[in-house]
Amino acid sequence: MIGILDYGMGNLRSVQKALEYLGERAVISGDKAVLDGCERLILPGVGSFAAGMAEMNGAGLSSYVKERAKDTKILGICLGMQFLLERSFEEGETEGLGFVKGSVVRFTEGKIPQIGWNGVFGLKTPLFDGIEEGTRFYFVHSYRADCADEFACAKTEYYIDYPSAVYAGNVYGVQFHPEKSGEAGLKLLKNFCKM
Repeated sequence: MIGILDYGMGNLRSVQKALEYLGERAVISGDKAVLDGCERLILPGVGSFAAGMAEMNGAGLSSYVKERAKDTKILGICLGMQFLLERSFEEGETEGLGFVKGSVVRFTEGKIPQIGWNGVFGLKTPLFDGIEEGTRFYFVHSYRADCADEFACAKTEYYIDYPSAVYAGNVYGVQFHPEKSGEAGLKLLKNFCKM
């Protein structure tokens, strides 16, 4: 069973439908007793970092995710990936979960937000097994990760090269939306389920 964390924000059902299409069992819940029975966790998200972290903290899910990450594979998607970093500068400065050393910062180049299909390169970790360099995924975001290369398992070029996927221990995050990225996105989700 895969647990999709429900903290009141995010594209929960589309992630669940993608997993079910792959033949995986997935439950949407913010109930820690339910999530305790899940072998893997997915942290999706759409919206602002500050509001999302306030919801996570208020529901006790921030500390829960930190504890589960000790022995559970976790995947953050879009805003869920940004939560994995130490802090964000969206709407002031807000503390994140701190798995990945670095910050979430606003794009200062090009048209904002970045919306549409873009390629990934510098692929590392089993998350990208069987996915070719330059494969395109679907992005929608105005803020990006700013972290050291040691935490990046993929990069994307949007006026600058930036980390579009990150990892630290059992925790992985992707800035793009695999559930909206066709066959490549399904492949990435399947890889996560097999890790």
